[in-house]
Amino acid sequence: MSWQDYVDTQLVATKCVTKAAIAGLDGNVWAKTDGFEVSKDELLKLVNGFETEDLLTSSGVTLEGCRYIYLSGTDKVIRAKLGKTGVHCVKTQKAIVVSLYEDPIQPQQAASVVEKLGDYLVGCGF
Repeated sequence: MSWQDYVDTQLVATKCVTKAAIAGLDGNVWAKTDGFEVSKDELLKLVNGFETEDLLTSSGVTLEGCRYIYLSGTDKVIRAKLGKTGVHCVKTQKAIVVSLYEDPIQPQQAASVVEKLGDYLVGCGF
């Protein structure tokens, strides 16, 4: 399965994620939803935020130039929200899975789908 297939079939097709991207820990995008324009700088800030939470608590999570309020996170998961749109990100050994979801999708629905894919990728060595 290609990286684009993971984005299309394992994330967006579930209807629990509106937009998604998979990128390496170096900020290079491996696959993304059409029209999801995340920059390398935004992705690198996310990668660093997994290790240094203060980066996100002070300035939030920025994707596509939009700043989301950081809600919570661990060394593997980041959650943020702005209005009716939420962010759920998962870090694996070699990549990050970044997703956006919009109302009426519930945060738990997006979390379940994104974290399931993240666990699968970790199991495959990614």
